[in-house]
Amino acid sequence: MRSRHGPAYYGSAVANVLIVEDERDLVSLLEFNLRQGGFETASATTGEQAFAQVRRRVPDLVLLDLMLPDLSGTEVCRRLKSDPRTRHVPVVMLTARGEELDRVVGFELGADDYVVKPFSVRELVLRLRAVLRRAARPASEPPPETVGPIRVDVEAHRCFVAGEEIELTPLEFKLLTTFMSRLGRVQSREQLLSDVWEMSSEIETRTVDTHVKRLREKLGAARDLLETVRGVGYRLVEPSDRS
Repeated sequence: MRSRHGPAYYGSAVANVLIVEDERDLVSLLEFNLRQGGFETASATTGEQAFAQVRRRVPDLVLLDLMLPDLSGTEVCRRLKSDPRTRHVPVVMLTARGEELDRVVGFELGADDYVVKPFSVRELVLRLRAVLRRAARPASEPPPETVGPIRVDVEAHRCFVAGEEIELTPLEFKLLTTFMSRLGRVQSREQLLSDVWEMSSEIETRTVDTHVKRLREKLGAARDLLETVRGVGYRLVEPSDRS
């Protein structure tokens, strides 16, 4: 059967998703639905099998369970993000563990999204498409180089606060540069889901709040420049414009 949405592309090729999950029935379900959604798939039921698959072919995206029989999903993610061959590959964590601490740990390791079981297959496909689009396209509005003590080098994908470099995940970097390019303007969660995550604002998620919280922590001395506008969303301001 053909996908009603057509193939899911990453760049000019059909996107290949590596499913790392030890529940074989779930692997079969995911493979069927992702192929119906226009993806190519490969699968592994352990962390070591996942690395063997990656050695054969670097996937365009990894859908990664946290609870594996040999290695933890967080360790698999850490290794993928520390290897120059795979550090650019988006990782979406798929797990029954939905506590905020688990999400923060996953995002800190470089995960691009976090889907909690039980999940909607339709929402999962939308999330994977959004992650791939985000990975393939740069932000449309170039940000200013500096805002107060914050400085970004977009081409080098580096960020500095008061002259000290801070480590941001790709998604955190895009979130920060989006705020910088819209300096002083309030961004609703719906806008951020659409523009940064490239997801439908109809999908309810706390992912935005989790990322903003973590980004604030990393900004250190500049954290107060990223303001919460109660009941609306968030904005980044110059030090002189702080409310």
